[in-house]
Amino acid sequence: MTNEISTEAREIAEKVETFVRDKIFAFEKDPRCEDHGPTDELVQEMRVLAKEAGVLTPHIRDDGSHLTHLETALVLRKSGLSPLGPLAVNTFAPDEGNMYLLGKCASPEQREHFLKPLVEGVARSAFFMTEPASENGAGSDPMMMQTTAKPDGNHWVINGRKTFITGAKGAKVGIVMAKSDDGACMFLVDLPDPAIKIERVLDTIDSSMPGSHSVVNIDNLRVPADQMLGESGEGFKYAQVRLAPARLTHCMRWLGCCDRAQEIATDYACRRQAFGKPLVDHEGVGFMLAENQIDLKQAELMIDWCARVLDTGDIGTTESSMAKVAVSEALFRIADKCVQVMGGTGLSHDTVVEQVFREVRAFRVYDGPTEVHKWSLAKKIKKSNPI
Repeated sequence: MTNEISTEAREIAEKVETFVRDKIFAFEKDPRCEDHGPTDELVQEMRVLAKEAGVLTPHIRDDGSHLTHLETALVLRKSGLSPLGPLAVNTFAPDEGNMYLLGKCASPEQREHFLKPLVEGVARSAFFMTEPASENGAGSDPMMMQTTAKPDGNHWVINGRKTFITGAKGAKVGIVMAKSDDGACMFLVDLPDPAIKIERVLDTIDSSMPGSHSVVNIDNLRVPADQMLGESGEGFKYAQVRLAPARLTHCMRWLGCCDRAQEIATDYACRRQAFGKPLVDHEGVGFMLAENQIDLKQAELMIDWCARVLDTGDIGTTESSMAKVAVSEALFRIADKCVQVMGGTGLSHDTVVEQVFREVRAFRVYDGPTEVHKWSLAKKIKKSNPI
């Protein structure tokens, strides 16, 4: 079991934190931070700075090897000190999870064509799985998948509709999930493709992801057979490779955001006077900040515990479900209290706290709502305790 964080990882994390604080905070009020996410122009401008600072894709070494999950937790937490930080240093979702998946499962030719531009930060990706509820398609239950893949010579032909596809607008690399006669499959595709049409970009509560979340129609998409990831019918197995680490890296990044929100709320409470003394000296306010510190530490420990499990080589499905629930709920409590401490200022765009609140509220739904994870855990509890 990996218990220690290397000097290398600590130095990387320190460089990332310095970069995000010194360079990226200033971009938070840039007009290119739009309702549907930062523009790709802004993302690339920040990445030029990240490359110059030596912190672009900091969790992946030049030889393609990764930091441990425990080390990644420290680095990604520091990148998350700004909602723009993960975009700037290329540790954001869905690309971070997609890079991990391709690094583990793609062929050498697929890694060269699809993974390399992601690691270099010159392309974005999208993961096409979720389908419209109105069509009884896949959501938290991937077994409901309606999108089909049919073999045609040395190609596959894919048809279906997808929704809430993060970053589809502007992405260059796509991972499309569909079902063949064998079962679930994953396909790697170059984007844009005329057969993949963005019907609309959804207006959602969050605004940190370029391209936001789209409804997409896939109409007779032809994919060469050598662009299937792995084997036909093995898609859910490959999804499991990505699933637990991606759940956990969400926790890491947004923990960093809540670190920042707590810093801002604490500074406000110490400076703002009311009823003859600083806000922090009123127990109602001081106790909220104290509760936040407790939740921050518990979230950190939960992340590190799950990271250590993943570092043993365990798939970590149960542990990542537990961490996702505990951390997402804790971070929402933290963000909510930060807004409350700051009153009207916390509701405004004057600080990033309002955005952090919106982002972590969405996190309670991302990668499986809290209730789905609890239901899954309850099933395992029942199975382990037969009557």
